[in-house]
Amino acid sequence: MKLQTLEYFMAVAREGSLSAAAKYLHLSQPALSRQLRELEEELGKPLLIRGS
Repeated sequence: MKLQTLEYFMAVAREGSLSAAAKYLHLSQPALSRQLRELEEELGKPLLIRGS
């Protein structure tokens, strides 16, 4: 587990959405989403509630 990935998760929690966190982190939304999915897989638990 990388510290940077945890920082990404904290940014999503703080900003309230993947889109806002991606903008804050200067990342694309798909790249951020991919990082968080990998973290969820590593931990074996969902960390975010995803919906449309």
